[in-house]
Amino acid sequence: MHTLHVELGERSYPVYIGRDLFADGSVLGRHVGGSEVAIISNETIAPLYVARIRRALGEGRRITEIVLPDGEQYKTLKSLEHILERLLQERHSRSTTIIAVGGGVVGDIAGFAAACYQRGVGFIQVPTTLLAQVDSSVGGKTAVNHPLGKNMIGAFYQPRAVLIDTDSLHTLPARELSAGLAEVIKYGLICDPEFYIWLQASMPRLLAREEGALAEAIERSCSNKARVVAADEREGGLRATLNLGHTFGHAIETAQGYGNWLHGEAVAVGMLLALRLSVVRGWVDAAEVPVLEGLLRQARLPLQIPVGMTPEVFLDLMGRDKKVVDGRLRLVLLRAIGEAQLVDDVSSGELEALLREAVERAKSDC
Repeated sequence: MHTLHVELGERSYPVYIGRDLFADGSVLGRHVGGSEVAIISNETIAPLYVARIRRALGEGRRITEIVLPDGEQYKTLKSLEHILERLLQERHSRSTTIIAVGGGVVGDIAGFAAACYQRGVGFIQVPTTLLAQVDSSVGGKTAVNHPLGKNMIGAFYQPRAVLIDTDSLHTLPARELSAGLAEVIKYGLICDPEFYIWLQASMPRLLAREEGALAEAIERSCSNKARVVAADEREGGLRATLNLGHTFGHAIETAQGYGNWLHGEAVAVGMLLALRLSVVRGWVDAAEVPVLEGLLRQARLPLQIPVGMTPEVFLDLMGRDKKVVDGRLRLVLLRAIGEAQLVDDVSSGELEALLREAVERAKSDC
């Protein structure tokens, strides 16, 4: 087992990474403060792991299981209300610890519920997808979606601990694995060029789910994110660079209907668009575009925007993004591979030209 730490003063917490951690009750139990526990999962994950979590918690605890439908389309205020209603019905107190067992959707909703219930209760992340393990479980962002925008309703609320059992990846569908690899690639692009080179050589091992390669990718990704979050918890500047490709990606997810494009798939296309815009600005050599395309292709991720999605739809949805400040859209671009920068001076003309080229590429790729 490897342990990383997210350094946030008195709210610091560990990130445990290892095999068969669900069986080690001492790791989980040390972060459960009282006798009341609510385990939140979904219909796909609950039958696989909730019984193991219960055994790890041991005897003498009052445990409530809350099982949500599976899918991004259920990351809603209605699901949040269902969780809060169950907690109230079961008379959970302020000493309750909420444990999120699942992917990013479960983690985000459960974390938001923990932030809201009785003004805040203990919260532990147990992510079971690669995307959640390397990204959404670390850093304290919690939220639900709205038809007008992704993750627009939420809170910053840090967990007490993150427990990453790499064995859970053996049950992960191939498409979900690829979606998680998009976020892994992101860390190489924004702050770790050596990792980016390693990924180009190691992608076949990651797709084959080799234990050593997956553990390396998870630990390197979490280490990068922990460092950024420690420096900028509430996304005042540096942390925003973690959103490379996300403004474009969120527009795709919203336009296509939540769940039709996985988050990592949309982010993959968004990162390519951000790189192309960085090339247009003269910051990155054009030769880097086919390198990223090749890496995404290896990871079995899409390279083109959805057919039929227009620049007008993109611009409308991007204009509602959380990263719009005082009417100015902020985007993360690349000064170089491994060096990201948040900018707010991208003109509508630059964006429209970029998106019209993307539309033509999508048509020609059909």
